[in-house]
Amino acid sequence: MTRRFLFVLGSSRNEGNTELLARAAAEQLPEGVEQQWISLAEHPLPDFVDLRRDSDHVRPPAGSTPSLLLDATLAATDIVIVSPLYWYSVSGLTKRYLDYWSGWLRTPGIDFKATLAGRTLWGVTALAHTETEVADPLVGTLNHSAAYMGMRFGGVLFGNGSRRGDILNDAEALARAKTFFAQEAPFARYPYEAD
Repeated sequence: MTRRFLFVLGSSRNEGNTELLARAAAEQLPEGVEQQWISLAEHPLPDFVDLRRDSDHVRPPAGSTPSLLLDATLAATDIVIVSPLYWYSVSGLTKRYLDYWSGWLRTPGIDFKATLAGRTLWGVTALAHTETEVADPLVGTLNHSAAYMGMRFGGVLFGNGSRRGDILNDAEALARAKTFFAQEAPFARYPYEAD
């Protein structure tokens, strides 16, 4: 299958540090690798309603934001969560997108989990700390989501910056961006699973 990257932008502002870092990494992808960029701020999802106990979820109507994101997610071989670190985890926009995965798992006719199994989830984030350990909840959210879905997890590309454009001064992050998507992504595992 030809690789197709979906970049899910979870920031409330355009061209923030996290997006700039993701774009630097995407520039390194081989020519011909398809890229789709969707801003959750420009395509806001309605509040997620959990219907597990009530009924099956229905496929979102064509032309709706949930339909756009579902179709893009199903078509991607690589899903890149591009979320700044907000209160030590993913942004609210990003969390809502991941919440929708719960509904799509229960939507008849799309086999969401089986479709994503074996594909790769990646993360890109900018944070104000130089200690990346503060982003462990963000990394855990993405790794555990990938593990549940039977996906590969390519890890998280970290950069440092608070003010717009600060990331362009983070030479180490920009250097890591050059090879980030070239690495082989292992299958995600929960921490309690043995090596």
